[in-house]
Amino acid sequence: MNERAEWWDLFLSASGRTARGPFLMASAALLVFAALYESFGITLHLLTGWLVYPPLLFFATCVLSKRLHDRGRSGWWAALILLSLIAVWPTPRHFLDFLFTGVVVWAVVELGVMPGEQGANRYGPNPLKPAAAV
Repeated sequence: MNERAEWWDLFLSASGRTARGPFLMASAALLVFAALYESFGITLHLLTGWLVYPPLLFFATCVLSKRLHDRGRSGWWAALILLSLIAVWPTPRHFLDFLFTGVVVWAVVELGVMPGEQGANRYGPNPLKPAAAV
């Protein structure tokens, strides 16, 4: 499979596993895009937000799910991570946002710092050490 197809698969499929490097690059790209879009102001959001946010959430869900799978966790944890990120974006405002901030910090450590599971798991082979062709 070529590299371009792998990048499209990262953003468009929630199945399988992805290594830390591609996850961090894809997450950074999504966060930069979201920050740039947010910087344009409320008028643009009222007109185009319903076109921009659903695909952005879908792409983020796929990227998060693949990395969670690499850590041996269910992709459903992505819902909690995204809910927490939305709750504290761009800055926490409410008293209970410290709980959401805790989830975001956990996700950063769990997905951005910790290595994936060694060998294959129930979500697929290790993305860093693909199985040798027989």
